[in-house]
Amino acid sequence: MLTKSNSARLSLIAVVAATLFLAGCQTMKERVLDSSADGQTSVQLRSIQTRSFDTSDKAKTMRTVIATLQDLGFVVDKADLDLGTVSATKLNGYALRMTVSVRPSESGKSMIVRANAQYNSTPVTDPKPYQDFFVSLQKSLFLTANNVD
Repeated sequence: MLTKSNSARLSLIAVVAATLFLAGCQTMKERVLDSSADGQTSVQLRSIQTRSFDTSDKAKTMRTVIATLQDLGFVVDKADLDLGTVSATKLNGYALRMTVSVRPSESGKSMIVRANAQYNSTPVTDPKPYQDFFVSLQKSLFLTANNVD
């Protein structure tokens, strides 16, 4: 039979369990949605990883992305023009993997290029590798657009 003291204990246990459950959900939500390991928000990281280029030629942009990755010492693992993705790996005493996606902007007048790098399966959040890639890509796109060999 359920006595008054047993009923009070069960109620207390239910309240504590619910509180712990909700607190755990809040912590997980903050970790997953709000920030990366070094405190950057996903929006900040995406802004580091993304650039827009004034061209409407997706195929030419993809070829230039592949050439740029190769110039930087990467070996292209996969490339898919329909999906607009290129995956490449750089093995130089470490494993740096970069996946680049190319898609047209909403206006169709430019291409949005997003690079995502992983170092030994840990996401790269340092802006420098992305900046180096985009500077090289911008130079390559300029040379390609102006027919310079």
